[in-house]
Amino acid sequence: MSLKSAFIIAVCAALGLIAGYAVFGKWAGSYVSMDTLLSFGGNAFQSALRSVSGIEAMRNKILLCGAAGGVVGILLALTAKK
Repeated sequence: MSLKSAFIIAVCAALGLIAGYAVFGKWAGSYVSMDTLLSFGGNAFQSALRSVSGIEAMRNKILLCGAAGGVVGILLALTAKK
């Protein structure tokens, strides 16, 4: 894999994450902070609170958008080589 291909994949994955945050990052009319989305672990109470409030589902949707962007980047990189 060349540097150009890696760059295409990284840019598409980042665009997927940004699009996922724009679509799924709103909660109660405002965007959830990045600290909240990126906080993993914690004690059982914090994990339960994130699960009940929907933060876990929101994070998963945003990460899936990033993964989809990465797949699109891989496809673009493969077609650019031909």
